[in-house]
Amino acid sequence: MQARRIARELALLSIGQLSPKQDRLQAQPLQDVLLAAVRTLTSEAQDTLETAAAEVSRGNERLLSSETRASDVQSAKMMVTEALELTQTAINRLGAALELPEFIQLANQKEVRAYVTELLSQTQAHRDEVDALLNQTMVDWQMHRLARIDQDILRIAVTEMWFMGVPEQVAINEAVELAKRYSGEEGHRFINGVLRRVSEQLAANSSPA
Repeated sequence: MQARRIARELALLSIGQLSPKQDRLQAQPLQDVLLAAVRTLTSEAQDTLETAAAEVSRGNERLLSSETRASDVQSAKMMVTEALELTQTAINRLGAALELPEFIQLANQKEVRAYVTELLSQTQAHRDEVDALLNQTMVDWQMHRLARIDQDILRIAVTEMWFMGVPEQVAINEAVELAKRYSGEEGHRFINGVLRRVSEQLAANSSPA
């Protein structure tokens, strides 16, 4: 896995737990960024498992009180199915948390730290501008209504293409891959569409009048 891809993933998972102050971000050890990322994943896994357990409990209660009514039995089965899917998501989150240290060991650690530091710093420094552009670009939607993980995927991608010189197609593709890994079922399609409109908007803004 490329160092920049690891850095993007670390930035995405740690951004909510690290100080937004530029001087602190610049001095942040890679180990602290990794720890923040692992904490994010394990916290999400715990929350997901708790939701899954609640779904199993609701399904069990529905079965016990159903008196064999077909509609209640079917509803209970759906609850259990959803719980199993949530449990799988939690397992995937924990698996990702375990993989991150190995990825960093296999990569150029200096390159990972340099890029994750720059990415976190630039994303925080230009957050208001990036959010304004995204709100302007999204149709019938606003940033604050999105899941936190989707907000941060969009912010990182737009920061890369607007302020860090990353080719737009690369930034979009990487954001879509992050969304497939961490967003909801249809998240990657939504993010792909938003970022393509952002790309068009940036091109229009930079074109001569």
